[in-house]
Amino acid sequence: MSSGVMYYLTTVLVYAGVDIMACIALNLQFGVAGLVNFGFILFQAAGAYAAAVLSMPPEAANGGFQQYVLGLRLPFPLPWLGGAAAGGLLAVPIGLVVLRRLRSDYQAIALLVISVIANTMITNVRPFLNGAAGLSLVPPPLGDLVNANSAGYQWLYVGLTALGCGVVLAAATRIVESPFGRTLRAMREREPAAAALGKNLVMLKMVMFIAGGVIAGLSGAVLVGFIGVWAPATWLYPETIVLFAALIVGGRGNNLGALLGALLVPVGFEEVTRFIPQVGPPGLIPALQWVAIGLLIIGFLWFRPRGTLPERRRVFADPPPAGTPNQSESNSRQMLPPSDRSRPLLAAEGVKRRFEGLRAVDGVSLEVVPGRITGLIGPNGAGKSTLLAVLAGTLPASAGRILLGGADVTRLPAYRRAQWGLVRTFQLSSEFAQLTVLENLLVAVPRHRGDSLAGALRGKAYWWADERPAVLRARALLARFGMSAQESEYAGTLSGGQKRLVEIMRALMLGPRVLLLDEPMAGVHPSLVEEIAACLERLRDEGLAILMVEHELSMVDRLCDPVIVMAQGQVIGRGSMTVLRRQREIVDAYLAG
Repeated sequence: MSSGVMYYLTTVLVYAGVDIMACIALNLQFGVAGLVNFGFILFQAAGAYAAAVLSMPPEAANGGFQQYVLGLRLPFPLPWLGGAAAGGLLAVPIGLVVLRRLRSDYQAIALLVISVIANTMITNVRPFLNGAAGLSLVPPPLGDLVNANSAGYQWLYVGLTALGCGVVLAAATRIVESPFGRTLRAMREREPAAAALGKNLVMLKMVMFIAGGVIAGLSGAVLVGFIGVWAPATWLYPETIVLFAALIVGGRGNNLGALLGALLVPVGFEEVTRFIPQVGPPGLIPALQWVAIGLLIIGFLWFRPRGTLPERRRVFADPPPAGTPNQSESNSRQMLPPSDRSRPLLAAEGVKRRFEGLRAVDGVSLEVVPGRITGLIGPNGAGKSTLLAVLAGTLPASAGRILLGGADVTRLPAYRRAQWGLVRTFQLSSEFAQLTVLENLLVAVPRHRGDSLAGALRGKAYWWADERPAVLRARALLARFGMSAQESEYAGTLSGGQKRLVEIMRALMLGPRVLLLDEPMAGVHPSLVEEIAACLERLRDEGLAILMVEHELSMVDRLCDPVIVMAQGQVIGRGSMTVLRRQREIVDAYLAG
């Protein structure tokens, strides 16, 4: 092999390794957690700059022709570790500003703007990192031990890069295949539903934002150690678009898809274009390259939106052993004695919710006691679903107090209320579409040892002891609701009634103290309505406190006592259905229809 071919091959392999690490990092953020990080290249640049100034001598060396900070001349692998740390540390302040209050589309725009601003600042603040000229003469790792110009060193660097890729891929695989990865995918699919199951969305986003920043920083450190230079012109925002294209082509949510996308797009596609003969005016081929990347993105989004290697369906092939008793969905909740059923578990006192002057909920007070199903009825637009959202914490209350077990939870976010046992369902189906039916239920399992980054990285041997009983319990619920056959189907492919059943079962997996049901019979086949009603009666008899919004009055008659009637955001009556039918204003407002 000639030296030129060898140098070209090792260069391509190192670049491939850098792109693989970057794509895996972006896949964790975008493909798994649903974070659209248009500023991803900024974190790779932070790692490159940090590794450079940690490995370079003081700026007075080499004739002092460039200006930069630090210059600590640290030995390998400290610059690589420093680059990874820089990417993670930079993610902390940016994440705290961007991820806490902005919705996902605004987050993407904000991250893109931050990337552009950072590039502009680095370009114009020369004493910091040598401005637009950038850094050069970055010492190669282990260059004092091995001749960096030798063929052996080139292959050594390929080996070091491959080692970094292996570590990153192993860690990412543990994350994706763990209960923590399942929670991230649930957040990606439907954030409000994940919060209603006790998931701290801000914390989840921050963890993955930082983890992606660490891997991005490491990829930048590996790259700068190989090429020996780094400047603002090398990390413009279009580079992030190339990485997104790689994920779309390879298959987001799948680490192997990210790896394949990195080989096909940043490496394969761009390398192929280098061999196209120059035609037309200067710059035509690079311009056409971006056009081709754009067409590639559009084509895959249109014809194969899940990519070449789609995110795989996760099937649990471990059935319950013969003779295992059928576990009740209430096995985490003790039967309440009658003496404990007189005091309300959930109470609202003068709760109000306004939308720019519109009083959707106007001074509502109610109590929900254990062992009863409290009905909430009224015409469309009465404020029933809004009240449930305020009680659950999905919407903040404009005024009033909400008490759960005597404790004031008015200011607690939805995930904290869910962790305390206040669980809701939604008016519209809120299944996690790209998770299987069984996974939808498993997302709700509380206090799972594998449902954290640390637990995920410790591996399956650490968290499987919690996973197996959770699977058995979820399967018992599926059997009770007659949906065992749909266990491994994607929830998004189910009928409307089946999606409603999945949502109810998912709520029960959390072991709630108070269950808020928003039209649980809506869209359910009549043959399944009886199953839901019978299940709710059993839960009521076991002492569960239930508040149910429902338009099917025959079910309200059967299940609910007391019943609260709302109209125009206010309570206009309460009592049994028998009593309410004798009140003319209630009949005129709702029951007559």
